[in-house]
Amino acid sequence: MSYSVGQVAGFAGVTVRTLHHYDEIGLLVPGERTHAGHRRYTDADLDRLQQILFYRELGFPLEEVAVLLDDPDVDPRAHLRRQHELLTVRIEKLQRMAAAVEHAMEARKMGINLTPQERFEVFGDKDPEQYAEEAEQRWGHTEAYAESQRRAASYSKEDWKRIQAEVDDWGRRYADLVAAGEQPTGEAAMDLAEEHRQHISRYYFEVPYEMHRCFAEMYVSDERFKAFYDSMRHGLAEHLRDAILANADRHTAS
Repeated sequence: MSYSVGQVAGFAGVTVRTLHHYDEIGLLVPGERTHAGHRRYTDADLDRLQQILFYRELGFPLEEVAVLLDDPDVDPRAHLRRQHELLTVRIEKLQRMAAAVEHAMEARKMGINLTPQERFEVFGDKDPEQYAEEAEQRWGHTEAYAESQRRAASYSKEDWKRIQAEVDDWGRRYADLVAAGEQPTGEAAMDLAEEHRQHISRYYFEVPYEMHRCFAEMYVSDERFKAFYDSMRHGLAEHLRDAILANADRHTAS
């Protein structure tokens, strides 16, 4: 069984001109010719062409491919093993490259697509991406983090303004509550703690009460969170922690 140059070009996905060139340089000489001199390729020729295309895909120059294939000491199975190893290495590299591209795409898609001027117009002097890298390192593997990124990607400048306005309003009301001497275990404080939990759930990701308890402890133990809440009113971080814990207790008590 033999095949014409046109058939082989179709099988292999190469041009007829490429096959003619391989023949001219002695890399792939057809095993048969017709009486009229037309090239006819045998199954053995197709095997060799497959080997050539494997090495070419891996970036080997034609001269080196010829040396590799014509080495009498190399078993054909050794070629396959070598190509498999090389392809595996390339696949791993391409997978890493693809992951890097996907990460870049995701970062651009999920980022807050505001200009620096718009960012500070919305958030004042607080950069919303200040702790983005740390957040991804700490929680990037969690569904909550993925959900927050998905939601954030859909928010417009006006959405962020509204969200920030809600935070500011909540902060003023909580600061007033602390100034009035309200206890964190009182109804008013627990209601504001519940509002805090619902705000995160509404705009970022669902926050069960146990997760809210963890946040409460972090608001005191992490100096940055503590400074943020205490900037609203001195002592607000500890007050909020106690209010969150009390609110969680009242909602989860059996």
